[in-house]
Amino acid sequence: MSIPTLQGIQTALSGLMANQESLDVTGQNIANAQTPGYTRQTAVLQTGPSIAIAAQSPDNGNGAQLGTGVGVETITRIRDSYLEGQYRGESATLGSASTSAEALEQVQTALQEPSSAGLSSRLSAMWNAWNSLANSPTSAGAREGVVGAGTEVANALNGLSKQIAATSSEATARFSALTGPGGEVQADAEQIAALNSQIKLSEQAGQEPNELLDRREQLINGLSSLANVSVGEGQFGVVSVTLAGTSEALVEGDTVHWPQALSAASGGQLGALLALSEPEGKLAQLQGDLNEVAESIATSINELQPRQPFFSFTPGAAAETIQVAATAAQIQTGPEGEPGANTLAVEIAGLRGGAAETGYTTFVSRVGTEVKVAKAAEGNAEAMRSAVASQRQVVSGVSLDEEMTNLITFQRGYEASARTLTTMDQLLETLIEHTGTAGL
Repeated sequence: MSIPTLQGIQTALSGLMANQESLDVTGQNIANAQTPGYTRQTAVLQTGPSIAIAAQSPDNGNGAQLGTGVGVETITRIRDSYLEGQYRGESATLGSASTSAEALEQVQTALQEPSSAGLSSRLSAMWNAWNSLANSPTSAGAREGVVGAGTEVANALNGLSKQIAATSSEATARFSALTGPGGEVQADAEQIAALNSQIKLSEQAGQEPNELLDRREQLINGLSSLANVSVGEGQFGVVSVTLAGTSEALVEGDTVHWPQALSAASGGQLGALLALSEPEGKLAQLQGDLNEVAESIATSINELQPRQPFFSFTPGAAAETIQVAATAAQIQTGPEGEPGANTLAVEIAGLRGGAAETGYTTFVSRVGTEVKVAKAAEGNAEAMRSAVASQRQVVSGVSLDEEMTNLITFQRGYEASARTLTTMDQLLETLIEHTGTAGL
């Protein structure tokens, strides 16, 4: 029997096998439709190498090329590298914005404005106490009321200063936890390096390590929320991963270069944490503004208490250290030698709404503006990342409707190949029955 006769069976068999493998890939997609990080796969088909048939025509002597069916060239992941890079960039932006917004909201919450527990209410109570003392300069109760109201103001400033310092310390601790030994950066980097090795071995063996590629991409995407990430692709599927602002690659092949110095320019959560907690960072600036408010309040009153400063404080750290230094008896309501005079108390009560109080109002407004800007940036970044994520899903995600269509397509292809194989079998059976073994 000639080669072309037997080739028909092999061609039909190749169709069976190709459609079967395509059905298997479709089933894999359907099974992982809800698996986080899974990338849709597809079987890439290619025609088999043709067979040259010698010339059979006595007229022109031409031969022919006989097809040998179909085969699965590879099973590949459907992804768009541009969208992947864009998604990582938006993840870094969102990580930075959400981290900043969270820290600034903690400061805003500590202000407790407007409420009876806020510094504004306590300042008002202090001005009222001085006014009461001006009305009764010799009253021991009024004097104690001034001391008590001043202490409440000092305590409020101390509390605000501690909250800002605590927020800064929390940012520092969080940065250390993420970047220190065993932290998320090192753990992800080591897993990426290990996956690089496995992927390289698989590719060298001619395999497609799609599941390993998905796991590595998920880890890289996780890193992108911590800092801006750039990814370079090398031979045999190996990638290098670099964090923005660093001197060398974080992961290079199966090697991890960590720790490395980062900066606020690194972006992501890590960049935001540094921008918040560094000596000239956002929280340090707010602490400095609060110190100016505390010093202004203390100085404005102390200038009208020549005998004994009402408040004591450490310059440059006024909000943290301010406290009432005068006793009730040491409070001076008027000029020295005039026990019943009230001119100084009247002047201090008249500080209400002045530069010191206005400075605090400006501080509260600044914190509110900073929070508003940070929340707006967070909302914008979240919307942008969601938009890119939707585009990624269209390209790389599993659509059950599409997979069901593929399922029917490959099923019909399998049935047709099976029918072809059955027909070839019947032809051979007929040939054998009518000719015996002569044609073999």
